[in-house]
Amino acid sequence: MAETNTVNNKAKKSRRFSIDFKPRLFSTLKNYNKQMFAKDAMAGVIVGIVAIPLAIAFGIASGVGPTEGLVTAIMAGFIISALGGSKVQIGGPTGAFIVIIYGIIQQYGLTGLAIATILAGLMQIAMGVFKLGSIIKFMPYPIIVGFTGGIAITIFSTQMNDLFGLGIENVPANFIDKWACYFQNLSNINWWALLIGVLSILIIAFTPKISKKIPGSLLAIIIMTIVTWILKKYAGVDSIKTIGDLYELPSGLPSFRMPALAEGETFFSTAQAVLPAAFTIAMLGAIESLLSAMVADGVISDRHNSNTELIGNGIANVVVPFFGGIPATGAIARTMANINNGGRTPVAGIIHTVVLLMVLLFLGSLVGLIPMSCLAGVLIVVSYNMSGWRTIVSMCKQSRSDIAVLFTTLLLTVIFDLTIAIEIGLVMAIILFLKRVMESTSISVIQDEMDVHHDGEQDEKLIIPAKTEVYEIEGPFFFGIANKFEELSYRHSDNVIRIIRMRKVSFIDATGIHNLEIFIKSAQDEGHIIILSGVNESVHASIKQAGIVDMVGEENVLDHIHKALARAEEVSKTINN
Repeated sequence: MAETNTVNNKAKKSRRFSIDFKPRLFSTLKNYNKQMFAKDAMAGVIVGIVAIPLAIAFGIASGVGPTEGLVTAIMAGFIISALGGSKVQIGGPTGAFIVIIYGIIQQYGLTGLAIATILAGLMQIAMGVFKLGSIIKFMPYPIIVGFTGGIAITIFSTQMNDLFGLGIENVPANFIDKWACYFQNLSNINWWALLIGVLSILIIAFTPKISKKIPGSLLAIIIMTIVTWILKKYAGVDSIKTIGDLYELPSGLPSFRMPALAEGETFFSTAQAVLPAAFTIAMLGAIESLLSAMVADGVISDRHNSNTELIGNGIANVVVPFFGGIPATGAIARTMANINNGGRTPVAGIIHTVVLLMVLLFLGSLVGLIPMSCLAGVLIVVSYNMSGWRTIVSMCKQSRSDIAVLFTTLLLTVIFDLTIAIEIGLVMAIILFLKRVMESTSISVIQDEMDVHHDGEQDEKLIIPAKTEVYEIEGPFFFGIANKFEELSYRHSDNVIRIIRMRKVSFIDATGIHNLEIFIKSAQDEGHIIILSGVNESVHASIKQAGIVDMVGEENVLDHIHKALARAEEVSKTINN
């Protein structure tokens, strides 16, 4: 018997400390067949084509270049598909990271970005190892809508220089200064570039009405690249800037490289400086990836492993900086394209990375012909789709606290940065939540008789014994309500017996225990007797550990009001005698 208990204890410990890392690729390959591969191959090729303009555009908009965008889509996409917890998730660079990446590069350079990405990856791995996947999904929705809308506005604002062909070399990072700079340079508008950008937006907008199979962004890039080439070759229009004019074109496989630290800097000093940004990358990447996986689950009737998904994302973000890549996460638009085209296993995601690799190796020179204003058009459409303006409009009809959190987060994201926005948004959401809980928690003092409500049964009227009063607490007994209880407890009363009814107290925190302890001690000093009623198991364990059960006596801690009143009657008779 002792041996059995030992084995059971070891089994419990092993389960308790196990790492929830089960990549979906390995489980889906067990029953894999030709039919599944055919569907995955088709979906992978289409998603790879869809990802080409997005990877290039996100790389350039982030302040790095087209090569870095493609490298990230290839390497991170492969790792997230191979080691992630979703069957259909497509990983890579996303629009949500543009603002953060650009800000890090401006302040700390490419080395700072690489170290921040590695730290973010380690944080995501830790989140998955400690099984925080389900907790992260509880990020307040108004904050998600707020920072997503803010990022969309910021992305839109960063594209004006290329869309209008203003030719500004150093665009200010600050939102207000950026727009002031644009207006100061309106006289430098390149009408050919603007025409290319506007036509790109129109092509992307109207393509789904003609065919939902053809990616509008890819069609716009192909057509506008050809138009730009014709204008340059046959009409002598050389003013339209292309990727090749501004960036070094992709060539060959990326090589391994360590982050190059400046003289006098160490890894740890740089890591300390970029830690807040790394935390933002980790949280934003985790939220975006898990939300994408949740949406995908609803479409394919599956259930992803959130902890494995976080670990897979984390590994990708640790690896890609050593090859010049940028932060990556699950991309909902590419994931939905994968699902809609028949992808049902991680093999589709792996094939999509092969398509991107072919572009990197063999089509680099063609990438250089893509006009910058066309990419600006692609990103403007991305920002529009990302803005969620319909959701914002519908949320404006909800509670004022949710509206306040939403717009505070949105404005802070636009005017300052995402790190500040999320931090202040979370603090606001927590404070407003506590306010709601406090408003829903009540404390009342009852004398003479009380009504007891029974679910599905007739209410019962109970007589309160002489010299007895009942303090009824409805709601959690935490620091927000504890002060209210303390103020109420100071009222003068000639009643000797005080019953504290706690049947609706779901939990009690340290402040609640402290105030309860003071109340009991002061009451006992005045000769009063305290009886606790309706104490559930978790609350009983907390007050027992704090020594409150010993203060009032085990016989005065009861699980039902009938027992508490009976005990009060018994004590009352003893006092009278």
